[in-house]
Amino acid sequence: MPAWPGGPCPNCSEDMPANLVHCQTCRELLNEDLEHDTVEIPEFHPLKELSVCCDAFPIGFFFQCPQCRKELRVHKKYLGKRVSCNFCQAPFSLKVDASQSSSQGFYTACPHCRKELRIAHKYLGMTACCKFCQGHIQLLEKPADPVDS
Repeated sequence: MPAWPGGPCPNCSEDMPANLVHCQTCRELLNEDLEHDTVEIPEFHPLKELSVCCDAFPIGFFFQCPQCRKELRVHKKYLGKRVSCNFCQAPFSLKVDASQSSSQGFYTACPHCRKELRIAHKYLGMTACCKFCQGHIQLLEKPADPVDS
C-alpha cells in the first residue's frame, strides 16, 4: 500500500503534506487502499478554562517597633525570639497576633508570578487574586500537616 505522496485533497482541494492518512481539514481518507475508520471522531467542544488556586504561606511579617514606631520587615524564622529594631536598636520580642497592632500584616511570594505581595492578617484563610498576574491564591497560615497513608 503506497503512502500519500502529498498534494491537494480530493475532497476539499487543500494542499496536504506527504504520509497522511486523513486530510487535516475535512478528514477525507487520502489513501484509497485503506478503509474508513469504524470509530467516528466526536465533535470538538472546547472546555471552560479552570482557574488554578495555589496555596501561599507567610514568608515574613511587618511589625511596628514598640519604641520608635517605625515599620520593620521580619522573616518568620525570628518569631518568638528577642530581636532589636534596625532604626533605634530597641530590643523586643516578636509575637504575631492579628488583634495586636504591633504586627501589621505579612508578606509572601505569589506562587504564579513569584512577585512579593504584602497582605493584611484579615485575609488569612481566604482566596484572593495577585495584584500583578491575577492568579488565584489561597492564603494560609501554615502548610497542612501531611496525611499518613
